Amino acid sequence: MFNLFLLQLLNGAQFGVLLFLVAAGLTLVFGIMDFINLAHGVLYMVGGYVMAMMMGTTGNFWLSLALVLPVTLAVGLVLELLVFRRLYDRSHLDQVLATFGLVLVLSELVRILWGSAPLSVAMPEILSGSVPLAGPMRYPVYRLAVIGVGLGVALSLWFVIARTRVGMLLRAGAANRSMVSALGTDINRLFMLVFAAGAMLAGFAGAIVSPILSVDPGMGDSILILTFVVIVIGGVGSVKGAFCAALLVGIVDTLGRMFGPILLKSLMDPAAAAQAGRTIAPMLVYILMAAVLFWRPAGLFGRAVAR
Repeated sequence: MFNLFLLQLLNGAQFGVLLFLVAAGLTLVFGIMDFINLAHGVLYMVGGYVMAMMMGTTGNFWLSLALVLPVTLAVGLVLELLVFRRLYDRSHLDQVLATFGLVLVLSELVRILWGSAPLSVAMPEILSGSVPLAGPMRYPVYRLAVIGVGLGVALSLWFVIARTRVGMLLRAGAANRSMVSALGTDINRLFMLVFAAGAMLAGFAGAIVSPILSVDPGMGDSILILTFVVIVIGGVGSVKGAFCAALLVGIVDTLGRMFGPILLKSLMDPAAAAQAGRTIAPMLVYILMAAVLFWRPAGLFGRAVAR
């Protein structure tokens, strides 16, 4: 049982790292720009498809991964310039409707270009092995690498936000956007920088998960919902909160889906326990969110934002 728990704990950490890569950019976009972007999950999907396309063209995993970053950055910049910039001063309802429509358009465009069938990406040979855990169980090296890369990105983001001038502007913009603009900062340029960085991180997440999960047109929808849960739990505009909440959500979701039915078998019939476990497990992250909001209405690291 301990071996299974350790295995699922690592799986939860790996899932949490992916959630963080998607949530980090989105929480800054929401916190600084007060912009609700339902199309952020599309950028995660685009990263996966670009990775699959580049792998088919070059056959080199590392080159393909390097090419995903500028491509998703460019896609994010184009969307910001052509679509999102016109929505910053609109109501949240307009933003939700417009970005949801963009999700439908881009998802259909992906189906036209690549079809609806799932695509797979080959894992790099150097990361295709496994390492021993406790006892006979082993864990894939690639999943450990994903966890390590996610921690490295989190550390890099912390350094940028806490130790650089750009980070100072981001923190100030999250706290008081109007004051930052009044002090002479080009707020549109800051918005573009934040959005482009968020798009690149989301695309990077889609690329590194492609050897583990299949790439399909709906892959961005499910992760977007959990991403918003992460942002709410961590606190809007807080990258530190997004990191802690992403790990928490990833671990709770993974452990709940695995051990929920097992624990319920001690209380009810095995068939009923399996059915109840499948029903209750997806609810755990929302129960967690409700509990955190009851305790801290602004999230774990959130604070009131002046406008």
